[in-house]
Amino acid sequence: MAPDDYDATSYLPLRGGLPAHRRAAAECHGCPLYRDATQTVFGAGAATARLMLVGEQPGDQEDRAGRPFVGPAGHLLHKALAEAGLGDEKTYVTNAVKHFKFTPAERGKRRIHKPPSLCETAACRLWLAAELRLVHPDLVVALGATAGRALLGPSFRVTKDRGAVLSLPDVEGDAAPAAGGVVATVHPSAVLRATDREAAYAGLVADLRVAADALAG
Repeated sequence: MAPDDYDATSYLPLRGGLPAHRRAAAECHGCPLYRDATQTVFGAGAATARLMLVGEQPGDQEDRAGRPFVGPAGHLLHKALAEAGLGDEKTYVTNAVKHFKFTPAERGKRRIHKPPSLCETAACRLWLAAELRLVHPDLVVALGATAGRALLGPSFRVTKDRGAVLSLPDVEGDAAPAAGGVVATVHPSAVLRATDREAAYAGLVADLRVAADALAG
């Protein structure tokens, strides 16, 4: 399959809610990432959530469990949400790409995360658009560069655009309604990799407080 042929259109159900889309996504072969991944990792959480959190792609633990944000980055995210005043907020969490992309370690069985390509992200965009349409959150938080570009376009830069409420354009034509806006921040995995983890975590919490204020307002 050539990158120009990556397309999930034929796998999307014509009708139905999140359960129907989750079942359909489990069979998605819209790009080659399904071949090595354990399973599709669709979004999870409240269908009526006011807050949607969008990450990059499943990690190793998410790929095995079949749920987003259950690994170390997810635990850190939930801690930051609580500290930012969002611990009691109903959320829906998902990723811009629904399959784990990785390269095998030279030794052992460890699988090393590899960022999805633009073509792979574009192929999965229809699933993200469907989730936005079905959940219709008041606010979206983009976690990291891949999520930010999937939601806001190729000019998005985390360092430039983080920590402010931005307008959310349609993700795919008219498929996604405009939510109340989107707040961008770093991915929690970037905090875990940071040299100054304390400062990186404080920045994540500060950005999430912007989201909390936007929801409260």
